[in-house]
Amino acid sequence: MPLEVEEIEEAVRKALEVRKKRNFVESVDMVINLKDIDLRQPKNRLNLRVLLPNPPKEPKIAAFASGELALKAKSAGADVIDAEELKHIDKKKAREIASKYDFLIASAELMPLIGRTLGVIFGPRDKMPEPVPPSADPAKILERLKRTVKVRSKSTTLWVKVGNEKMPPREIAENAYTVIRAVERSLERGWQNIASIYVKTTMGPAVRVA
Repeated sequence: MPLEVEEIEEAVRKALEVRKKRNFVESVDMVINLKDIDLRQPKNRLNLRVLLPNPPKEPKIAAFASGELALKAKSAGADVIDAEELKHIDKKKAREIASKYDFLIASAELMPLIGRTLGVIFGPRDKMPEPVPPSADPAKILERLKRTVKVRSKSTTLWVKVGNEKMPPREIAENAYTVIRAVERSLERGWQNIASIYVKTTMGPAVRVA
């Protein structure tokens, strides 16, 4: 039976109450355990990008761009890697970029070069840049990415960051609800493929939601 936001909020409040105080801001994670699903079958694997109503953090974004697009991307908060620098990126540097940044964007004309030289590194890590057409406003793309979380089924246990301890429990619950609905819609049997759901802070104990 699908959850209501209020049920998730109650679990989030409990997870925040039972945690020990740390000297850093803990994230709030949601854990979704799947059942009766064969992830060896490509059709059953999840690779979702979910737009959250209440973004929990400012993601790190880099833009492969030059000229006006680079200026606009930098103004919108992205780190810029220009076309000349791109030519000298080796596989080690590409792995560092993939680890450092949550999302990558690139001017459309650079995508063939990125695909040929760095696709083997970025592809398996789900870090291939989103192409930006010449007429597009990178600020709007970055704003969307800042509200986006990735959900990938590397195993039958999904971990998704849905907030941090400084956020109101209701906002965290709304994020969790949005992710749950997206996952449910993507599963072959919907809610029947979900075994259990928990929420927890980074270092705190897990609290069962469903």
